[in-house]
Amino acid sequence: MAKTLKELTVQEVLALAIQAEEEDGRIYADLAVRIGTDYPATAQSLKAMHDEENGHRHRLIELYRQKFGEHIPLLRRQDVTGFITRRPLWLNAVLTVPMIRHEIETMEQEARNFYQAAIAQTSDAAVRQLLGDLAAEESKHYELAEEMDEKQKASGAREKEDVSERRKFVLQIVQPGLAGLMDGSVSTLAPVFAAAFATHQTWATFLVGMAASIGAGISMGFAEALSDDGVLSGRGHPWLRGPICGAMTTAGGIGHTLPFLIANFYYAMSIAVVIVAIELAVIAWIRHRYMDTPLLSAAFQVIVGGVLVFLVGILIGMA
Repeated sequence: MAKTLKELTVQEVLALAIQAEEEDGRIYADLAVRIGTDYPATAQSLKAMHDEENGHRHRLIELYRQKFGEHIPLLRRQDVTGFITRRPLWLNAVLTVPMIRHEIETMEQEARNFYQAAIAQTSDAAVRQLLGDLAAEESKHYELAEEMDEKQKASGAREKEDVSERRKFVLQIVQPGLAGLMDGSVSTLAPVFAAAFATHQTWATFLVGMAASIGAGISMGFAEALSDDGVLSGRGHPWLRGPICGAMTTAGGIGHTLPFLIANFYYAMSIAVVIVAIELAVIAWIRHRYMDTPLLSAAFQVIVGGVLVFLVGILIGMA
């Protein structure tokens, strides 16, 4: 069973502090390695914080050795109630600088609170002094995390990191999502409207649209996931891109399929046409916003393609 902080002995408090400092230092080192190429300025700050955490650990071990000898019992955060359970951020498929800064602030605030609370666990002057010093130094780390933005802005590093972060977001999220949305919105137009004009039955058209949308989503999801492992291209983990592409493909097709749940054929058709226009406008805006395509050019390309597929569906359905 987990203990509360008040139940710990001084020996256990020091053992927990040693383990916590070692864990935090390794987290900073892992994050620095993970983002070193894309965000070198932030990685350098993380390495400095790792070195400081390592210094804290050495000071704690030295005091522990003086008080209790060589053996340090294994006592971890999860063995004590009240600590924040943190998932391994450094394993995230997508890792951004704001996410890292938020994690640093959380870690340092928790460490500071721990040291301040642990001081009350002992009357030993040397232990109280060290714990108080570490609490003050953790406060400086917290301030460092808050000031990281200002320092990087002044040096121009933040601007470079923002550009790199945007590029990764476009490569790993926007591009597979846009590819799926375009495929789902455009490629399903022909079967949906062909079925609508061939049968004039909204339920049958809805079933065709759902089948086409879900089938296209599965196909595009696997195609995207298997096309590139992301190592050389920088497009991210395939099992992140695949679901994004598949989900957006399905969403793009379902958008103009749902109106055919309406029993009245002409009402359903009118609403579906409006939704198609909205879908094409959204695709054009995304291309303009994230792919740096001029808005008129993006709109022209998307609308021409969509109208051609739409007309093909109508002509085949009326044949």
